[in-house]
Amino acid sequence: MATSSNRYRADLRDFRFVLFEQFKLGALLGSGHFEDWGPEEVSSVLSEAYRYAVEVAGPLGPVGDREGCRLVDGKVRTPSGFKAGYERLYAGGFKSLTLEPEWGGARAPKSLAILVNELTSGPNAALDMYGGLTLGAAELVEAFGTPDQKQRFCHKMFSGEWAGTMCLTEPQAGSDVGEAATVATKNPDGTYAIRGTKMFISGGDQDITENIIHMVLARVPGAPKGTRGLSLFVVPKLRLDGTSNDVKVPSIEHKMGLNGSSTCVVNFGDDGACVGELVGAAEGQGMRQMFQMMNFARIGVGVQGLACASTAYLNALAYARERKQGPRIENARDVDAPRVAILEHADIRRTLLEMKAKIEGIRAMVVKAGWHHDAARQEPDASRGEYHAGQIELLTPLIKAYASDQGFRIAELAIQIFGGAGYTQDHPVEQYCRDAKIFAIYEGTNHIQALDLVGRKLGQAKGANARAFFGDVLGFVAKHRQHPRLGPAVAELERAANAAAAGALQLSEWSTGQLARVSMVATDYLNSLSEVCVGWLLLDAAVLAAEALPAVAADHPDHAFYQGKVQAAEYFALWVLPVATTRLKTLQHAPTSPLDIPDHAFAGV
Repeated sequence: MATSSNRYRADLRDFRFVLFEQFKLGALLGSGHFEDWGPEEVSSVLSEAYRYAVEVAGPLGPVGDREGCRLVDGKVRTPSGFKAGYERLYAGGFKSLTLEPEWGGARAPKSLAILVNELTSGPNAALDMYGGLTLGAAELVEAFGTPDQKQRFCHKMFSGEWAGTMCLTEPQAGSDVGEAATVATKNPDGTYAIRGTKMFISGGDQDITENIIHMVLARVPGAPKGTRGLSLFVVPKLRLDGTSNDVKVPSIEHKMGLNGSSTCVVNFGDDGACVGELVGAAEGQGMRQMFQMMNFARIGVGVQGLACASTAYLNALAYARERKQGPRIENARDVDAPRVAILEHADIRRTLLEMKAKIEGIRAMVVKAGWHHDAARQEPDASRGEYHAGQIELLTPLIKAYASDQGFRIAELAIQIFGGAGYTQDHPVEQYCRDAKIFAIYEGTNHIQALDLVGRKLGQAKGANARAFFGDVLGFVAKHRQHPRLGPAVAELERAANAAAAGALQLSEWSTGQLARVSMVATDYLNSLSEVCVGWLLLDAAVLAAEALPAVAADHPDHAFYQGKVQAAEYFALWVLPVATTRLKTLQHAPTSPLDIPDHAFAGV
């Protein structure tokens, strides 16, 4: 294993709060799908995942960053200790929690698995990705593969013995997946000859597992153009007899961050000997099938952003408590005044509180998605099941885009707290910032998430999912509008929610003839709606904390914890939400200057 020390930090008290106090996970445990789970089992898994994080993944984080991946004789070599770390990840059962027992799983709640994912990703996102992509690929085969494919591939993928990838992007196509040129030609035995090139393939090759099972989008001859003509294929790196399947890696990317994760160009069939199997029985279903893995991955990317932001914040908080610089502002002119910890300076405190509020609100948002999944598992009422599924659909682009954007921005704020020291490799925050940038780009850039939100999700189920979301928010407002402490903050939430609802109607009107205008404002709308969701969930937590405070002794750690919940919600509602409200109102009258400006007017060169 590596000799580096752990630099990862996590707040398990907040994990337990959001699971048990805010989302009442305990009410779903002990029966039905979760009959083998109780609060003690959940807490034990969190503790074990945290131990893995600080003892195994954390020390390997800077090792992976320094060493990176290397391509040697056409094969990728991962950083020192990554293979052993990957084996510990699977030995702990952290990637099989939600699986059925037949696949070695424990049928755990999705909301727990999401927080375990934060704990395994935060200390070393590069290492965790090898397992995360494998789980997504295996679940895809389980959902759509033939019984024979499930038996041949799923057991070894779910156990981590084999890895998995998703292969969509091609050099000439980028995010325009419908332009994929990889070809699958049917062989007499029913298999397909695969030929083409994929790029930016995370985990496209490595020296950790015996085999890699690529999930490859390709087009059969004569298939329609665009995404409708794409089919999905299982393409192993090695055939099941252990011989080469003509899958080669000519190059890997040298990146800004996430250096321990191999990002590969993968060539299929250079020698005409690459064989794949159609997933399931029908051609032309590739995008529908791949969307299951993409949606799984999009929530996972949001968790990566949250995980990176959280440890960056907690490292910055620890530094702010220790670093002494300057007197208190009231004593600025007194040269003999004692130097104080920078945590006592007003702007440092404001910055840290903004980081705290966003992280805790985002954590509540991702756990909310998991809770909807868990509640649907236990829900006998079909209409309620549709409600839960609809909320997951609506939340997915918010989680992916807002959490990944904030992962980078909060890591950048953490560098600012450290000052010049944060720009050096002596502290972890510069790596967190570099690692986090890719989260906004892969699994669909965040503008693609915004287009998904405004073009599909707001109108999904004839608008019922969006109406249910706004109904939940405004129902909370009606219940707590007169709250003695939080009333003014709740009023700000109401203004922001109403502005977001009005913005949704405006986008619907524009969609009939002004699509470029919809695209122009989509990202700002997504960010604003995300902040409405975060603000709501922070205030929901604050109400619970305010109710709990009177029963907690002033010297008990929970007293300060609950105070922090109240003050973080107030800050976000009174400082961040008014900006979101103004932005939402501005969107409805957004100038068309970006659409009207001539191309050559952007610069005089």
